[in-house]
Amino acid sequence: MNTLSPVIILSCIVGYFLLLILVSYFTGKDSGNKNFFLANRKSPWYVVAFGMIGASLSGVTFISVPGAVGAGGLNQSFSYMQIVFGYVLGYIVIANVLLPIYYKMNLTSIYEYLEKRFGFFAYKTGAGYFLLSRIIGASFRLFLVALVLHKFVLEPYGISFSLTVAITIILIWVYTFRGGIKTIVWTDTLQTTFMLVAVIWTIIAIKDALGTENSIYQIIKQSDYSQLFYFEGGWSDPNNFFKQFFSGALITIVMTGLDQDMMQKNLTCKTLDESKKNMYSLSFVLIFANILFLTLGALLYIYAANLGIDIPEKGDQLFPTIALQHLPAGLGILFVLGLIAAAYSSADSALTSLTTSFCVDFLNFEKRDDENQKKKTRIWVHVTFSFILLVVILVFNALSNDSVINELFRAAGYTYGPILGLFVYGISSKRELKNNWVIPVCLAAPILSYLIDSNSINWFNGFTLGFLILPLNGLLTILGLWLISKPKV
Repeated sequence: MNTLSPVIILSCIVGYFLLLILVSYFTGKDSGNKNFFLANRKSPWYVVAFGMIGASLSGVTFISVPGAVGAGGLNQSFSYMQIVFGYVLGYIVIANVLLPIYYKMNLTSIYEYLEKRFGFFAYKTGAGYFLLSRIIGASFRLFLVALVLHKFVLEPYGISFSLTVAITIILIWVYTFRGGIKTIVWTDTLQTTFMLVAVIWTIIAIKDALGTENSIYQIIKQSDYSQLFYFEGGWSDPNNFFKQFFSGALITIVMTGLDQDMMQKNLTCKTLDESKKNMYSLSFVLIFANILFLTLGALLYIYAANLGIDIPEKGDQLFPTIALQHLPAGLGILFVLGLIAAAYSSADSALTSLTTSFCVDFLNFEKRDDENQKKKTRIWVHVTFSFILLVVILVFNALSNDSVINELFRAAGYTYGPILGLFVYGISSKRELKNNWVIPVCLAAPILSYLIDSNSINWFNGFTLGFLILPLNGLLTILGLWLISKPKV
């Protein structure tokens, strides 16, 4: 059994963040607002596409997807790829429907579209739901990486969890506060590289440790973890291909195409055509990236069975357990760096997008002229959101209840329904809204969706909504908006 010392892990982490800070130094020299928000629209599309892999695959994905291969249920075996194939359809819709709108309107925040289409209340509602979603989502992801850092690195030195979290967030702030999205584009590229190298190297190491002449494909094919498509069971089966495929497409449209965090990177590309290239290339690269994670997951379970390693009760603990306790020290270091890279590549862009959305959507930066004052305000907003993330993470820790935390994280998913409904209705309809009724409609839709989801088993003969809660939420929002709409004068 190989157990890495906290000193070695800490040294590697320090070196890693010094590298990120060095990148931020060169990319943040022009620290104006246009550079912070949109990188002056000069980012190479291929750099954005590669970096977005890390942002799309968070720290949760890094440890949870491999563990889910043998855990049964929703992501049984390779069936998670059914969702990933749906991503491709989602990215095609984003490239051909949403991106042309964003570029035509020359948007900094994508929620400005709602102001130009519907007015004040729709605009603030969409932006407000995004802020809520990202605060909860980013805090949850940072909470997971802070737990790993605390347990394996800082706790042996007597450092409290609160201080661990503070250090985690300060590190993000240090390399993002000047360059913003321009820095993120390049640090994401670096972090994606670390993450993929960690996965590929671990796959190779486990294959060698198994001591077989069979190829990785043959090893998995002969195991119990090779099933990819599920057509049996109908719509009540959570693994049904069509249910997961279309859910994957919709999740991508909403959580990428209608999310300021993800779209802000795309809007840094020079032209619409380059932004489209980014979307198309990202969709196909993500297929191969997810295949790597699932391949790793299958090999982890096979390796554990061969060596008689007890499978952790929670599948997402399998990768950390084997990497840090049963593989060579070098791989353990790579695992820690890969986990941090995966977590930070989503968290740092979340902090930047929260700052951007609040400055543009609520402080009306686009309508102000004093650049120096805007820069000072932007820095304070960045600091404030850093503090908010710190507080929310500490609240997660204080709850000390996995079911409560998971419910909070799940609740954040409900907030994308109203955003979906607002954009779909705006693009597909010419009707105007009675603005003062938008907020009640967008509050009612998630509540009704939750009530239906909670009672679906009793009301619909055992049927569970699963990912379908998102389209239901969006549909209820659209119906509500139609009820408060009127013909365009």
